[in-house]
Amino acid sequence: MCLYLRQVANLTNAPMIFKNVVIQAIAAIEPPIRATSRELSERLLPTLQRLGIRTDLLEEFSGIVARRFWNQGTLPSDAATLAAEKVLEQSQVDRNRIGVLINTSVCRDYLEPSTACIVHGNLRLSENCLNFDVGNACLAFLNGMDIAARMIEREDIDYALIVDGESSRPITDATIERLLGPDIDEQQFRAEFASLTLGSGSAAMIMARRELAPDGHRYVGSVSRAATEFNNLCRGQMDQMVTETKVLLQEGLKLAARTFSAAVISLGWVASELDQFIIHQVSKVHTEALVKLLGLDPQKVHAFYPELGNVGPASVPMALAKAIELGKIHSGDRVALLGIGSGLNCSMAEIIW
Repeated sequence: MCLYLRQVANLTNAPMIFKNVVIQAIAAIEPPIRATSRELSERLLPTLQRLGIRTDLLEEFSGIVARRFWNQGTLPSDAATLAAEKVLEQSQVDRNRIGVLINTSVCRDYLEPSTACIVHGNLRLSENCLNFDVGNACLAFLNGMDIAARMIEREDIDYALIVDGESSRPITDATIERLLGPDIDEQQFRAEFASLTLGSGSAAMIMARRELAPDGHRYVGSVSRAATEFNNLCRGQMDQMVTETKVLLQEGLKLAARTFSAAVISLGWVASELDQFIIHQVSKVHTEALVKLLGLDPQKVHAFYPELGNVGPASVPMALAKAIELGKIHSGDRVALLGIGSGLNCSMAEIIW
């Protein structure tokens, strides 16, 4: 029994390394409406003046110049479907061969049914295609990749489709309306400040067995670490998010350092030998602190938060898609994906492009 328990413990703590999994295609959609931080601050002007808070605080502190909003009435499933259709067109994969659809968005149409099943229906995927939501705050897309990769490596499926659709307009509007209340004090304002950094967007990725997509990009694997004793630092509903920003940043960085150390051992990472870093885009403060802590070359970190804001779990795949579009990632590059989600959980993964 003791030997069995040790074996289980070793399996649980082991990194996920894959030999036969590739990323065949990735796509992202940026919503059509650009909303600047200055515009949001103007809407909040009565409260900012009453509390004596600088009107340029949002842009200056976060580094977020703008974020995107979908047109009114666009649901998270609509956004995810747009990205899914784009990636299916890029890959030319027969949608009847998709073995699993995993939706990873924080935003969702309803509590039930799952957003995944709505996207599945929109795409008219096969009745044999599994579909479900994975929720883990801003880390869910990376978790979805790992789940899909396990299924592909075991040859349970040929292709997997991971999607994410985020819409920050509802929480942004609700937060501004609430913060305009006459009883709002500075403490509550700062507790909800992070809600104003959220952005919208969607992303989709097709993963496949290596022999089916010989031109695909190898998904090497990932490592994950948890610090769930800090699960109370960020609590979010669809219309409100309350965050202890300073402590969340501090503890998130500590967890990221431990996860990076695990990646050094398990994935053979040396910061100077990695070609590109695609990190979860939160803000200027978070990005600069993470780069400094891990000793990353800023020239290898592609920061898109100034124009997109924090797009939750869509952040990493959207940043990756944007970097590819701009020609910043080249064949043979070792690309590191770094994600962290409130809870706290952290995952880091590698792709050989």
